[in-house]
Formats: sequence, structure tokens, C-alpha cells
Amino acid sequence: MARHVRNGLMIGAMALALASCGGRESLKPVAGQNLPAVPVGAATAPTAADMMDPGTQARPERNVELLTQSRQRGNDEFDLPPESRPQQ
Repeated sequence: MARHVRNGLMIGAMALALASCGGRESLKPVAGQNLPAVPVGAATAPTAADMMDPGTQARPERNVELLTQSRQRGNDEFDLPPESRPQQ
């Protein structure tokens, strides 16, 4: 039992050390590489921060409309039980 706890702590410590070793510098293009082309209809090329920001299609606004009344579900003619013996 103590060995499992010790192994779990070791794995947790290694995961924490691995997660903390990331760099915190601004994004730059690789030497010799160009930035992506300017999108059609855009006045300027997007910056790295603009490309990292999710658009409205990626993160739509949440609909927080609450149900005010509950209703019985209607009859569903396609809600059938499974076949007793599948066809082959």
C-alpha cells in the first residue's frame, strides 16, 4: 500500500516538473519562415495573439434560457425495442 502511494507521489511530482518547464516567451516565426498570408478581405495580417484567440464559431455564446414549465414527452413512433434475434 505504501509503495502505491509513493509511486503515485513520484508520478505526480514528475508530471508537475514536466508541466512547469514550458517557456513563457512571445511567439515568433521560425527563422526563414514567413507568417501566414493575409486573409481575403482583411486589411492587415493577424498577429499571433489574434490567431490564438478563439472566434465566435469556436466558442459560441451560451444560451442560459431556463425551462419554466416541464412537459410530457410526446409519442415517438421510432422508439422501438431491439429485435429479439438480429438479422444476418
